Amino acid sequence: MTRMSSSRLTDLRRPVVLFAFSGWNDAGDAATGVVDHLSETYDTEYGFDLDPEDYYDFTENRPVHVREGDGEISIQWATTEVLIAHLPERDLVLVNGPEPTMRWRTFSRALTSAFRSIKPERVIAMGAMLADAPHSRAVPVSEDGTDYEGPAGIVSVLAAECKDAGLTVTSLWASVPHYVAEPPNPKATLALLRRVEEFIDAELDLGDLLDQAATWEQRVAELVSEDPDVAEYVAGLELRFDTTEATGDEIAWEFERYLRRRAR
Repeated sequence: MTRMSSSRLTDLRRPVVLFAFSGWNDAGDAATGVVDHLSETYDTEYGFDLDPEDYYDFTENRPVHVREGDGEISIQWATTEVLIAHLPERDLVLVNGPEPTMRWRTFSRALTSAFRSIKPERVIAMGAMLADAPHSRAVPVSEDGTDYEGPAGIVSVLAAECKDAGLTVTSLWASVPHYVAEPPNPKATLALLRRVEEFIDAELDLGDLLDQAATWEQRVAELVSEDPDVAEYVAGLELRFDTTEATGDEIAWEFERYLRRRAR
């Protein structure tokens, strides 16, 4: 069951839907970082959420105790939220939450039905994968699908449901260095935001993400320099990156290798 707000998904200006889910689809929290950044940067209001009872196993996504502003302790449940961020010339419908643990088809149909009701210009699915990408170079962001056959995450499932419903869908995947997978990864989040700008035809407020990305890269460089073996490995990745043209087939191969690795 979906708990809707009164009428906040009506009369949206040139809406674009962006969704990301934490967990299997979100190396370094890079994709959910986009939704978090946009919701914190722009005037954002609550749209609706999905009843977590329908889609989450609470032994895997346990509720947590949270202290409210008045000092009272409440229970916060894992759920998928839909927010509306108001940009100067358009509205972004932001979808964020943990990857559901059950009833994926019902989950995807519920969200797709809501998307269709707002008639978005585009739906942008975002994810991040661990890859042989050097931290010191531009973050590769692949667009749309590959010929990969194997296990899929909720990002791919929901994107497919949206396409089947006749919506215009773009999938963006950032490649996160596998040797520094701990979140957050502001550099990868920044790379995804830059690609989002292209599809929504708007310059986004990046806040302090540029500084965060630079600081992250510097810290990783310092850690790498402390281990000669890691430094040699990264140098090899940099050489490959600098001398090999990043073709669509190569990006697809990285994506497929990542998914096979996660499926083991």
